[in-house]
Amino acid sequence: MNAFDLSGKTALVTGCKRGIGFAMAEGLAEAGANIIGVSASLEAQGSAIASAVTALGRSFAAYQCDLARRDDVRALAAKVMATHGVPDILVNNAGTIKRQPAAEHADADWFEVIEVNLNAQFLLSRDLGAKMLERGSGKIIFTASLLTFQGGVTVPGYAAAKGGIGQLTKALSNEWAARGINVNAIAPGYIATDNTAALRADPVRNQQILARIPAGRWGEAADFKGPVVFLASDASRYVHGEILVVDGGWMGR
Repeated sequence: MNAFDLSGKTALVTGCKRGIGFAMAEGLAEAGANIIGVSASLEAQGSAIASAVTALGRSFAAYQCDLARRDDVRALAAKVMATHGVPDILVNNAGTIKRQPAAEHADADWFEVIEVNLNAQFLLSRDLGAKMLERGSGKIIFTASLLTFQGGVTVPGYAAAKGGIGQLTKALSNEWAARGINVNAIAPGYIATDNTAALRADPVRNQQILARIPAGRWGEAADFKGPVVFLASDASRYVHGEILVVDGGWMGR
């Protein structure tokens, strides 16, 4: 199992305060990685994710960043590299969603979702990726979505951003695969997180979703520990430009 060992590696995980990002950060720490955690509201000390990571004997460094502000994103990349060096692993997980019919979708909602879910992901990947290229090694992992493949309903900005993440994964992989950088994405299906609380609370929609999932249940954040460790480790060294769907079988239905 040495191919999955991340001992001595450092992973930067955005959106690590809760949900899928929390589980990804914890899973990487369980595999041996030290964690640089980023979230818009992450406590400087004493967060749940910091406690989980340090309990495993790994180090945790906390950073707050408003990913909707491009200057803040650029400053984050520079500060992380000045303080910790170039991370071995970048997990672009942070995201937001705004639900409103397209004809009523506010400009502010559209632009915020695109900034957080697509522009910030590119800026971090570009700035950290450039230094990974100089080193000749690195792993970049995006959180995509079923809406990387499907259009969804009343979430036009989210669908557009996640579609863009799928193409960005492939575009960066095409340029960087031969230079030692693995760029891949994980596409969650219907997962029990804050983002899906409204769907799960709707008895009709909840049952419709469950009826289509072959696994017969909503996914859990912990279901992403294995996939992220795989893509962050040497076990995936010949995997490039892949969008790994973790959806309980939804897309195969």
